[in-house]
Amino acid sequence: MTTATTAATRPVPLSLDGRVSPGTTVRNVLTLAWRNLVQIKHNPMELIDLSIQPIMFVLLFAYVFGPAIGGTVQDYLPIVIPGIIAQNALFATMTTGFGLNVDVTKGVFDRLRSLPISRIAPLSGRMLADTVKQVWSMAVLLVIGFAIGFRVETGPLHLLAALALLLAFTALFAWASVYIGLAVSEPEKVQIFGFTIIFPITFLSSAFVPISPRAPEVLQFVMRNNPMTHLVEAVRGLLVGDQGGGPVAEHAAISLGWGVLMAAIFIPLSMRAFKRRI
Repeated sequence: MTTATTAATRPVPLSLDGRVSPGTTVRNVLTLAWRNLVQIKHNPMELIDLSIQPIMFVLLFAYVFGPAIGGTVQDYLPIVIPGIIAQNALFATMTTGFGLNVDVTKGVFDRLRSLPISRIAPLSGRMLADTVKQVWSMAVLLVIGFAIGFRVETGPLHLLAALALLLAFTALFAWASVYIGLAVSEPEKVQIFGFTIIFPITFLSSAFVPISPRAPEVLQFVMRNNPMTHLVEAVRGLLVGDQGGGPVAEHAAISLGWGVLMAAIFIPLSMRAFKRRI
């Protein structure tokens, strides 16, 4: 009894200003990230959803739109696979907002608030876990792409660079999802906002079709200056080489610039909503 009582009342290491120390914060974040990942074992449908949807998108776009847009499926794969990977990464950011909203509305954060842990750990743990899920989803897409004939024509380092770029951009973009998840009252509203934002961004880009000079000038302008276009062209260049979209470094820098801008807007809004809900 004495040992149990001592362990239960052991103080959490605090910094000089009374807050949880950085080391403890890191442990809290990793623990809660693991909690979110372990839930997949009890809810395998979540992992199936991360796997089935990418497979469905690849097969539908490749075999339905491929012959009409690219001439053949094999000619279309270098265009569509990078686009689907980027699109799927943006859609996956909505799971962060959805999961946060579920945790808040079901009282999970209320229970965590009663514990001597870092107040930012539930939010950071959710985002870290969703980043791991992003890697899984990208791996599934690449495996299916390889199975139907897609090939990385650059090299393994370029492949890693493309994945790193996608993760960096989506980590910044995900703050919009975080804000939506904390601002709305129901999880279903997160999905509505997500599809309203992401569908126009992805389809008004060069993710699935090249920008046609015969398109209206306004549409060409929107597609060329769409952050999704820059992201896809950078990923496409890293995976299959220059497809006429311009320098890879320039596209990567512009896409990350858009991501930083979105994070600069939504991080303060998210933290304000986080403090209000927690």
